Amino acid sequence: MSDDKDARAQRIEEAAYKVLEDKGFKGASMLAVARAAKASNETLYNWYGDKVGLFSALVRRNTAQVSARLEAARSKGGRGLETLRAVSQELVEMVTGARAVALNRAAAADMTGALGQAIAAGGREAVAPMLTELLAEAQADGEVGAGDLREITEAYVALLLGDIQIRRAIGVAAPLEKEEATARVHRAVALIKRLYPA
Repeated sequence: MSDDKDARAQRIEEAAYKVLEDKGFKGASMLAVARAAKASNETLYNWYGDKVGLFSALVRRNTAQVSARLEAARSKGGRGLETLRAVSQELVEMVTGARAVALNRAAAADMTGALGQAIAAGGREAVAPMLTELLAEAQADGEVGAGDLREITEAYVALLLGDIQIRRAIGVAAPLEKEEATARVHRAVALIKRLYPA
């Protein structure tokens, strides 16, 4: 994507969040987003296909932060639990951030389930294999004991996130400070090592 196109896409996506916040998923039409972004409706349909495609792109952009953290760690030779901690820090901060909260609130209000399916496909289903890969390395390196990797990944995600996403979405939990996110990561790693001792 060219710098100009990327800047336009960011402007459209910023506008999509604003419209989502103001009108909810049902009221967030492509035309409303196009107007807020000062872009043409045709551009939005050409780039994203439809409303679900647009909001799926928002989810993918959020997930890309986690992928970028993994790639950065890999470029420095990171693997196993060390890299899992770095990726998990990014994951916790992303899923509890204002943008993910806005998407989750909108998905909860979307009776069609379309946005929820997009969030699952572009979010958890994209991130889980990254975590599984790192946990597999941790097993190979003797940091984590034997066990079904899918089960270990599920347990790790549950330990890492618990109910913080839903608590943020329903407005009963404040945004996490960086130190709180870090503490969550270290606790989840320590507990998974205890559950699956090397």
